[in-house]
Amino acid sequence: MTHRLNTNKQFMIGNGILGFAVIAVVVIFSYMSMKLQQDKQKERHYSETYTITLERGFAGMSVSVFINDSLLLDSVVNQEPVTLGVTRFADQNALIIVDNLTEKMALFELSEQGGNYRFEQEDGEVKQLAQQ
Repeated sequence: MTHRLNTNKQFMIGNGILGFAVIAVVVIFSYMSMKLQQDKQKERHYSETYTITLERGFAGMSVSVFINDSLLLDSVVNQEPVTLGVTRFADQNALIIVDNLTEKMALFELSEQGGNYRFEQEDGEVKQLAQQ
């Protein structure tokens, strides 16, 4: 009896096993990639703080103060100065001061190191004073 090698069948079985191995490797690396992204997206905590002071020109005004999209203050300023203390909560932060009566807004970039920021309002325009 002669045994014939069925090379075509062996080749197809080998390719099938190789295909499953490739799919398994892709699934494993995809899972590892998603897990790594979830670890990076966890909420970070920052130690830097911002001190925002509205010094002059805000008395009697209805003012809203935002950092990024978070509302910090939305009220009428009865007495000056008004001081707000906030811990940094994002990689990049912007301060927005809105005059609620005229809906004029002033936009200021905040440093990644935190700091003290002082502002005054003069002739309907909000100006940042020098840091001390």
